[in-house]
Amino acid sequence: MSIRHFLSAISLAALTACLPAAAQTAGSQSELSLAQALQAAQNNLDVSLARRLVDAARGDITAADRAPTPTLSAKAASIDLQNGIGSGNLIRDKRIDKSLGLDWTYERGNKRVLRTQAAQSLANAAQADVDEVKIQQQITTAGAYFDLLAAQERIAEVDAIAKSAAQLAATAQRRVKAGDLPALDAARTEIEAQRAATDLASTQLDRQRAALSLALLTGTSNAASLRVAADWPPLQNMQTLPQDGALSSVDARADVRAAQQRVDAARAALDSAAAQKSRDLTLGTSFDHYPGTSTRLLEFRVQMPLNGFLGSYNFQGEIAKAQAQLLQAEDTLEKTRRTAASDVQRLQQDRQGAAARALSYESVILPRARKVAELAELAYSKGAMSLTELIDARRTLRTILLEALSARTEQAKAAQAWLLRQL
Repeated sequence: MSIRHFLSAISLAALTACLPAAAQTAGSQSELSLAQALQAAQNNLDVSLARRLVDAARGDITAADRAPTPTLSAKAASIDLQNGIGSGNLIRDKRIDKSLGLDWTYERGNKRVLRTQAAQSLANAAQADVDEVKIQQQITTAGAYFDLLAAQERIAEVDAIAKSAAQLAATAQRRVKAGDLPALDAARTEIEAQRAATDLASTQLDRQRAALSLALLTGTSNAASLRVAADWPPLQNMQTLPQDGALSSVDARADVRAAQQRVDAARAALDSAAAQKSRDLTLGTSFDHYPGTSTRLLEFRVQMPLNGFLGSYNFQGEIAKAQAQLLQAEDTLEKTRRTAASDVQRLQQDRQGAAARALSYESVILPRARKVAELAELAYSKGAMSLTELIDARRTLRTILLEALSARTEQAKAAQAWLLRQL
């Protein structure tokens, strides 16, 4: 196999990266596109678990936004065990003070509104958590997608290398039989062929692992046959990349919004704890029936706790706890903002650094490595280079090809993570 055929085969995957995505997937309907993978990631089990927390939080809103339920009571009193209760009908004639009452608590201090506000803020925070989980799952899924895509293309490259090494070993064996090559050189080519075959098996195993990871994130049942389309993002020069992201403020991020909503909930909880100082009134009435005295007796009553008057405790513990929780929520918000700002800077640096590295391999390093390999092959064919030097040139080209693919993968991950964080 000539070096030109060798280079053509092992660079097939790299060349397909320059084609439009539609052209790449036209011949294979079973390939999973990047858009399909990201869409599936928005509905995977991790996102579903986060949505269940939203449903629970909405139930808390319903529980909080209600008035106290009236209480119905019934009693039988003044039962004279010494003289008896008389004869006749138990309800109408016997001397028993029977009473049927209704009690209802009138809340003061705007308690219902405050606890509803706290529950609503926690529900909003849970919804923001869902948005954050979606983004995180999409970023993770994009990483797994490009890992699988790189594994697929790495197999094509390593397979071409293995075929070329096997061809070189077979040629060496024929030359040994013809007395044109030492047996030691033929043995070296055989070792290179076996090593290439081992690398191919290892690369296929890596592809299976990458497919399993992507299948878990997207909910795909058959990971063994999972393949992805070559949806590589375009390579851009570092100087052409925008320096400022679309996000003008980290407050727009889902994780920061969730933290802010929890601060609002803690503030409403503090107001609700302070509102307990406002004494609720329990209003009640009852209808009494007592034969011999009157069968139509009506009672009205009002009850009020005397906290802060006859007792020194006036909900100081609840208020202190709510104040501490508010301070904790504010600290968490500030930490989340700083982390988000740092994450934005890291994503931008990763994107620019990965783009520069991938572009350097694509435009400078890889073309030079191919040129050197071509010259080495030509020199070996004319007897101007030893087999050792040829093998070294091929090893160098293999290393550069795999490094270039790794750089392209990191560039794709960084570009997609930056894009998802701006949506």
